Amino acid sequence: MNLRKVSAVALVFGMTACMVTGCGSSSEPAASSSGAGLASSGSVSSASEGAGTASESAVSASEAGGSDAKTEIHVFIAASLNNVMQEVAEKFNEQYPNVTVTYNADSSGKLMTQIEEGYACDVFFSAAQKQMDQLEGEGLVVDGTRKNVVNNQVCIITRKDSGTKVTGLDTLKDAASIALADGSVPVGKYTREALVNAGILAKVDDPSKITTQEISDALGGVEISEQSNVSKVLTAVTEASCEVGTTYYSDTYGQDDQINIIQKIPYDLTGNVLYPIAQIKNDEADATEQKAAEDFTKFVTSDEMKEIFQKYYFDTAVE
Repeated sequence: MNLRKVSAVALVFGMTACMVTGCGSSSEPAASSSGAGLASSGSVSSASEGAGTASESAVSASEAGGSDAKTEIHVFIAASLNNVMQEVAEKFNEQYPNVTVTYNADSSGKLMTQIEEGYACDVFFSAAQKQMDQLEGEGLVVDGTRKNVVNNQVCIITRKDSGTKVTGLDTLKDAASIALADGSVPVGKYTREALVNAGILAKVDDPSKITTQEISDALGGVEISEQSNVSKVLTAVTEASCEVGTTYYSDTYGQDDQINIIQKIPYDLTGNVLYPIAQIKNDEADATEQKAAEDFTKFVTSDEMKEIFQKYYFDTAVE
């Protein structure tokens, strides 16, 4: 069976199951909903599964207004975008009520692999350039649709009651334990680049290849819990599984009562943390679905959305 069709069925099934049961998982931040229930137009539901699987969120379109042709688009988003994109989709449905937006949220590296394997995807919103570069090089990106949307900042975080001695990158060795995304995950790559540029790790051609064990050794043997996406790093810290962790500033939105930001790592150590979006070539999509994907991509990159991204701690001053 075609993987694109399999993926579409799986995503819709996950969406339906969540709507009926109200399922959730502590492995991802809870999504907010402005809808009054299943009968409300533009209601938001989220589904997330255990380690190694993607979380799915759906925004249901109403039947009134807009084009008479109903369609569904599959939008792959970096896990750190999960919160803000719920509101973006609600705003999108105000203008395009007959388009159902189904989100697949996970690490950008995992999403890239799924796209390469033929999973149904109409739009990809990555947390780093590397994954989009690879897909574009493979001819999977629709020409002329790629655009940088936001910048982000890597932070070292801890629970408010942790009592940690860590004050920044230079004192990470004093942590009892660290939650760290693996090198294939953008936040893990940026953290490694910061450690290299700070002189804590030796310079290498590709910091993303630095292993968790090598980082532990450089920090004097500190315990490191490797995570598969940035949301799981946040969970490890908020649930006190690890004393500190590195996430994006945007991931701290809504977490003020649980965590402290120890340090916002400057861009001169990480480089810019730019998030590109692009429409993906989907041979299974009909003309209506492709047009909806184009409309969604343009909507996300519009000036109207900048205020929403800023509210969720993203930097929209992007070149």
